[in-house]
Amino acid sequence: QLREQWTRPQDIFSLLLIVGGDVVGRALAQLSGGPITPVTFSFGWVGYGISSLLMAAAGDNRLMPSSTDCSCLIINAKTGYARSNASWVLGRMMRDYEYWMHRQTTTVLDHVKEEALRKEKAPEASPVAATTDSQQPVPKPRARVGLCVAVYEASPSQKAGKPKHDLIFYSGFATALLQLGIAAIPLRTDQDWNILLITVSGILLALATGGLPQWKKEKWACRKRSKKDIMLTRGNGSQHVILIRGNGIGLDLEDLAAAQLQGNIDATMDGKTRGVLVLLAVLWTLLLITATGENGNPWFLLGIGTVGLLQNVIVAGFRRRPEAIGIHLDFVEVIAEAKVMNALYELEERYEHAGVALRPIFFPGNLREYEMARWAEI
Repeated sequence: QLREQWTRPQDIFSLLLIVGGDVVGRALAQLSGGPITPVTFSFGWVGYGISSLLMAAAGDNRLMPSSTDCSCLIINAKTGYARSNASWVLGRMMRDYEYWMHRQTTTVLDHVKEEALRKEKAPEASPVAATTDSQQPVPKPRARVGLCVAVYEASPSQKAGKPKHDLIFYSGFATALLQLGIAAIPLRTDQDWNILLITVSGILLALATGGLPQWKKEKWACRKRSKKDIMLTRGNGSQHVILIRGNGIGLDLEDLAAAQLQGNIDATMDGKTRGVLVLLAVLWTLLLITATGENGNPWFLLGIGTVGLLQNVIVAGFRRRPEAIGIHLDFVEVIAEAKVMNALYELEERYEHAGVALRPIFFPGNLREYEMARWAEI
């Protein structure tokens, strides 16, 4: 019986189709927003289609993930108003910042660190000193930049809210072709159409689910042509701040930060969208029943599902640039200092109100007299 199970695992594929819905949901959040969302058919799609889609239609009223990958603050550079971010898009952009930050930012950071190291008065020239009885080298704490503010502005050459396709986007098409190639093998060898039928149906249902207009409506649920200057940071203790100037052409990031909070913006589903979600959930259930009856070549189905799962996992966690999620930015400059307060001074001198807006975030207590005097001068 065990040999038979390993030779023809009958119910494994249908069982695997139910698990892994969270990965599918995050992969859809990454690539959705256009008419085609190339998140390939894989394990987890049926579970996502039945539970998440029905929940969205009946209760949650949204498709985008309700939790962000990275908690951060969104601060209006003019008014100083700060709010916690509830947008999955902004959270992902903040999470991936060290991946996409401009190379000039890296250069300035290295320069400031080198300057700070030269000013240290420690007697050891090397950052590693042997100070234990066992003569094991003990790393000496290296200098750290107090605060780095990278300034960007909304790009006039690209349409806000329209993502630029990257390699991870096109990987879905290559994966789908590979899946179809695998599904064609039993058709050629055993004249078995079932595997190809299940695969094509799964791919079409995946494309239909990801192509719903509701994804775009939720993903960039904010006003456009914003003139606001908005800052993003992980909060007190964080090394990085991103200042984004709207210039009258970008997305209103302050709106976007609160858009996914229930009732904050009119991104609710209409009756047509709810009906489509219910229909898709029914079709995914029918696909599960069909897959359960496939006993001829289950290993091919397992291979197809595994290939799709790998693509889903990679897409869900892949680090991407802002333009790939619809936020197009042009780099302006970077302000970095070894002392946080010095960075805020310089920021305020170049961008009025921005330094003052960040001050209560990084210095919530009382200021020293000389600091108050310096702020009065600015």
